[in-house]
Amino acid sequence: MRVILLGSGGREHAIAAALAADPAVTDLIVAPGNPGTAAIATNAEVDALDPDVVAALAVELAADLVVVGPEAPLVAGVADAVRAKGIACFGPSQAAAQLEGSKAFAKDVMRAAGVPTARSFVCTSAAELAEALDAFGAPYVVKDDGLAAGKGVVVTDSRDEALAHGAACERVVVEEYLAGPEVSLFVVTDGTAAVPLQPAQDFKRIGDGDAGPNTGGMGAYSPLPWAPEGLVDQVMATVVQPTLAEMRHRGTPFSGVLYVGLALTADGPKVIEYNCRFGDPETQVVLARLETPLAGILHAAAVGRLAEDPPLAWRPGSAVCVVMASAGYPESARKGDVITGADGVPGVIHAGTARRADGALVTAGGRVLTCTATGDTLAEARAAAYRLVDGVTFDGEQHRTDIALAALQDTVVIPAK
Repeated sequence: MRVILLGSGGREHAIAAALAADPAVTDLIVAPGNPGTAAIATNAEVDALDPDVVAALAVELAADLVVVGPEAPLVAGVADAVRAKGIACFGPSQAAAQLEGSKAFAKDVMRAAGVPTARSFVCTSAAELAEALDAFGAPYVVKDDGLAAGKGVVVTDSRDEALAHGAACERVVVEEYLAGPEVSLFVVTDGTAAVPLQPAQDFKRIGDGDAGPNTGGMGAYSPLPWAPEGLVDQVMATVVQPTLAEMRHRGTPFSGVLYVGLALTADGPKVIEYNCRFGDPETQVVLARLETPLAGILHAAAVGRLAEDPPLAWRPGSAVCVVMASAGYPESARKGDVITGADGVPGVIHAGTARRADGALVTAGGRVLTCTATGDTLAEARAAAYRLVDGVTFDGEQHRTDIALAALQDTVVIPAK
């Protein structure tokens, strides 16, 4: 199978590693890729946001499957253009990708499907924003309606900060705050059949103890030893299947991966958000434990035959990843700092890296590397991930030191009703 994977981040390096390990994949092209994917696949320069260009590349390379990693190409309609050429594509249509492209659209779908989620208001003016904030009170949750690379959400006790964030956005969704630990669940679907992967938890804030502003994610672990028994089955029944049914009812069936962001509240699991692609950095830990070859799963979903696949197989133990970010992140990202200790190291996933003319590996984005490790226990996986972190250096590097610590200490608390 010849596979083209679109994207250049840590998620794509992790997906590429899983695809490269699949015996069915004879040729893997990552477009545009990064220095990490270049070591395991062929990188190809392409404008991933141009549907016609991507479709032409798929035809030129005679691809059997195109896998779209990031959300922006999906919202731009890349999957539609590829499928129009008769080539299987893993990823939702432009219309279905609005589940991530517009938070207001996602809320409308949830309401129609009866999915448990936070109450919300869509605001397009300062007066509407102020009224919505007062209706819910602190903590204030203000979300940019459109794509914001995981950084369009502000959760704050400061009304002024909430107002300022809303003023900087054209349209925002203001929600009631959902108290409880967060869970990420990826569900692979062909629009009807749906297969959940194992849940993970990520860490959005830049600093230890969930201090500082939101980021694209500073680390993750999977599975979740504290998750209630039957959680995944419950979410599939009350969230995923109703949402897929509603999307079919609207004439825009959703195929690809539905990322369900949940809060485990006193009233049960409630949806925080939907994404239309694998999450970063949760993908790194989930795929690290997936034993079933990845290409077959994605191809079955792309061609509508997911129900024919056998159940997924998982490696025992746990996986933990820690993100190493550049100086200034998330407000800015200093580029060009030389990275040592990352080249060719198993488990060191590249995200914001580049090659200098002299061959040196340098920082080229906010989240630079994701150090990912597995172990027989959560403690072993966590220790191994931090050993990888200790082996990598670059000026201004920052990372959290508390990834998976609460789970290890058994201090994750689901609120009581």
